[in-house]
Parts: sequence; structure tokens; C-alpha cells
Amino acid sequence: MTQAMINPEMLSWARERAGFAVPEFARKMGKTPEWLQEWESGSRPLTFHQATQYAEKAYVPLGYLFLRQPPEETLPIPDLRTIENGEVRRPSAELLDVVKQMQERQEWYKDYLFENGGNECRVVGRCKGSDSVDIIVADMRQTMRLPPHPTRGTWEEYYRGLVKQVESLGVLVMRLPHLGSHHRRFKVEEFRGFAMVDKVAPLIFVNHADAPGARLFTLIHELCHVWLGESGVSDGDANTHNHIEILCNAVAAEFLVPEEEFRQIWDREVEYWQENLKPLEAHFHVSTWALARRAMTLGFITKPDYLKYIAAEKKAHEDREREGGGGGYYKNQKAWLSDRFSFAVSSQALNGQIMLREAGHLLGMSPANLMKFAKEIGV
Repeated sequence: MTQAMINPEMLSWARERAGFAVPEFARKMGKTPEWLQEWESGSRPLTFHQATQYAEKAYVPLGYLFLRQPPEETLPIPDLRTIENGEVRRPSAELLDVVKQMQERQEWYKDYLFENGGNECRVVGRCKGSDSVDIIVADMRQTMRLPPHPTRGTWEEYYRGLVKQVESLGVLVMRLPHLGSHHRRFKVEEFRGFAMVDKVAPLIFVNHADAPGARLFTLIHELCHVWLGESGVSDGDANTHNHIEILCNAVAAEFLVPEEEFRQIWDREVEYWQENLKPLEAHFHVSTWALARRAMTLGFITKPDYLKYIAAEKKAHEDREREGGGGGYYKNQKAWLSDRFSFAVSSQALNGQIMLREAGHLLGMSPANLMKFAKEIGV
């Protein structure tokens, strides 16, 4: 069989880039760890077919395995994530790939708007980093014609409603838990969302691998990035030292849970601080995740209290996910993709203005599924 004249050093780079340890990747390849190590050391050659399989399972182009040294991969937008002890946080393959995928979608939609007489998005850069939290929050609420908080409904309904409000401004909102496969699920500890600012087609991404209660905060955090005209990848860490991240965190907190009202309702006399959450949830109609975070930032609870509560919430969410399953392929795609983007791509495909194959690629689905998906979104 034909041997692949690859650089064996690129094998270990590709595996590590994808986040796999030797035993785990060996199982994916159907080999023993010893066999895999022989490949990576260069003592056992790979056939061309094996090299192709290796590249596919490591999520890299086959050509990368023939390079003399790894390519320099950097995020194409500012990395605003918290860096501990000065260490460089190398972005995972999933983060790099989803940012590139969103860039491709954003560029397509931008061209689509140009061809169809679209205008610039009026909310991009409306405020400056030197503006106060109150000024930015007031402008966001006034622009979207929203009260300080909803007076009825669940926080899930509030989240869905806010997504529609944000999209009505001309901002694409993408929400995915993984990169097309459960095997490529996003890591919440790596990033919670990002904003890709563009005067014509700004885009927000919310990591839906995160607990549902956290997504609402991320949505407003990333919307603040658009309001400031500042792109970036965020992890939502409350201990960040980045000025823009501090400001976006504060704006999201005040937008969702106004401090003055929160202080008035919080009861310091309860035996357990968690007893405050249900009354607050009923008043503000946001998740207990957002409320616990607000309590921490205002000094009502300690950071260990907050982290312990969130860890329990995260575990409960993961347990429900394992038991409950999904909501159906087309419903999930509709919920995860921007309505504006999905409608534009689907209508262009059905009108014969772009090929079904291109539309399927842009939407992340098989061209054969496009007709059913278009019907689901009302095209």
C-alpha cells in the first residue's frame, strides 16, 4: 500500500490541537496507544488512507500533515479572555474553527445586504468605552424600547424575545453548543461567546454548551461589544482586568438586574442566601445564574458561594441534558442559527440564486435537508 510521506511531528501536533490524549485518539483510530506512538515517533509509517483518517479525526486538512512545522494559528478577532499567571491560552481547534465559520457566514451576509440594498447597522459603535454603565444601559433599553425588566413570563421567554429584538436591530445572533457534532462540543471554561463587529453585518455568538441560565448574560455582554464597536472573544470571567470586558460585564448585569431594585429586594436576614433567588427570579424574570452573579458582584455573597452554586446548577443542567435528549434536528437548527441569516440563505437557494450545495455549507447541513429546513423557518 502507498505510504504517506508526512512529517510525523505533525501527527502529535494535530492530535494535541484537537485536545486528545494518546489513549483516547488511539481508540478513535482503532489502534493501540503503542501503535499510535510509533506513528508519531516516525518508527512506523502510515499509508495514505491512514493519514487521511488521522487528519479527519484530528479535524485538520490533510495537507497540514505534510508541513515541516505547525502553522501559526491565531484568533482573527481580539482575545479578551482572562489570562492567569501571564500564561498564553492557546485557542482550541473548536474555537478557531467556529470563529472562522462565523466569519464566512458574516461575509456572505454582508455581500447579500450589499446586493439587496441593505444599510449600515445603526447600533454599531453608538457608545464609547469611556461612557458610564448607566449611559450605555439607558441607550440600549431606549433603542430596543425595553423596560428595566419584564413584568411577566419566564426568563427563557425573555431570552428568546431578546434574541429577536437584537436581530431586529440588524445584528446576527448565532447560538451553537458544538461544531456540527457532539464530538466537537464547545468548552464553556474556554469561552462563553464572542462578537464580530462590522458596520453592515455585526454578529454575536453565544456558546449554547453553557447552562441555559448563563446564556442571557452572555447575549447582553456581547451586544455591549457591538454597542461599543469592539470585537472580541469573551469568557465572562468576573475577575477580568480588561477594561472592555469589565464594562461589558457591568452593562449586562445592570441591564438584566438593576442594582437599585436588587438592593431593595435582597433580604440579608434569611438563613440561607439562596432563599433570595426565587423572589428575585419572580421579580426580574431572569435566571438564578444571573441573580447569583449579581449578588456576588455586589458583595452579598462570596465568590466561593457563587462558584459552588453555579457548579451545582451546571451539573443539574448536564444531568437533564443526558436524560432529555434534543428537540429535533430542524427545530434545533432553527433555534441555533440567526433567523435573518437562515431566511436569506434559504430564500436565495430556493430562488436559484445560489447552489443548494453552497446553501447547505453556509447553514451547516446537508443540501438534502434544506427544503425541510426552509419550510420550518417559513420561507
